[in-house]
Amino acid sequence: MLGDSDADIAHAAHTLARGELLGLPTETVYGLAADALQPEAVAAVFKAKGRPANHPLIVHVASASHVSEFAQNLPACAQALMDAYWPGPLTLIFQRRQGVAEAAAGGHPTIALRCPSHPLALKLLQRAWDLGVKGVAAPSANLFGKVSPTTAQHVQEAFPDLTVLDGGACQVGIESTIVDISQGRPVLLRPGMLPVAQLSLVAGQAVQRAQPEPSASTPAAPGTLASHYAPRARVHLYTGPQIEQFAAACPGRLAVWSRTPLSLPASVLWRAMPALPADCAHDLFAQLRSLDATGVDHIWVETPPQAEAWDGVRDRLQRASHTALPH
Repeated sequence: MLGDSDADIAHAAHTLARGELLGLPTETVYGLAADALQPEAVAAVFKAKGRPANHPLIVHVASASHVSEFAQNLPACAQALMDAYWPGPLTLIFQRRQGVAEAAAGGHPTIALRCPSHPLALKLLQRAWDLGVKGVAAPSANLFGKVSPTTAQHVQEAFPDLTVLDGGACQVGIESTIVDISQGRPVLLRPGMLPVAQLSLVAGQAVQRAQPEPSASTPAAPGTLASHYAPRARVHLYTGPQIEQFAAACPGRLAVWSRTPLSLPASVLWRAMPALPADCAHDLFAQLRSLDATGVDHIWVETPPQAEAWDGVRDRLQRASHTALPH
């Protein structure tokens, strides 16, 4: 495990430059990082995660000035969005420069780019840039489809032999908002913690919501499969009254995560969900991991409010519960 010393950052940068993998802290979740321009290193990311090679990865850059290394034909709204949200939890999808980072892009003609705001990540990206690493492909540092990691320990549990740069617990806690600007008009592909209304204001035009993927096997953006972020226990979304109604009849051991206290059988493990969406996003993956570790068979989560501020949390919970069957 590496820390935030200059020597550790240099060690991590050289790890990437050699084409090796690294556990990378960001403000959203930890990433499994590799030099985006070394195809063999990128292939090792896919192999380690068990992720299909046609699923694109987000490339992290040290500065908006580095976008031109990977992207071309930037639309008018691109600079405004980068000025407002970079560094930060916003991923933008651009038209990809021909012949550049094809493996990281999953063979798509577009490229997903982000400049993270975690200070340790930025220091590493700049140090890696000095070594010739122009960008770092870094999907979440977990096995494909499983719960995303928000601490260095989570990463080490999934990949015991991986070198991990420990940047503490992630501030945001869920993955970045993804906006596709490759066709000139902004389209939201994955909600995060950035409000669509605010994104639209900055972009100078309405950010449209994407229609469902035409093919679930070849997503145009990371983290957009119907089933994702799933723990071992089965996750179900219910209203508070539904949880109270069904809890006694639930087969197997049950844990409940809800915003309000409920009348539940004594055998049910209950934990309080934060009332604010940002706090809930921060806790979400860590809470799923913690509840799963208790050995319960089912995790029932109170359905988040329909307000736009909850879109990112609701999206992750819906994907985590996608394979669950209703009672």
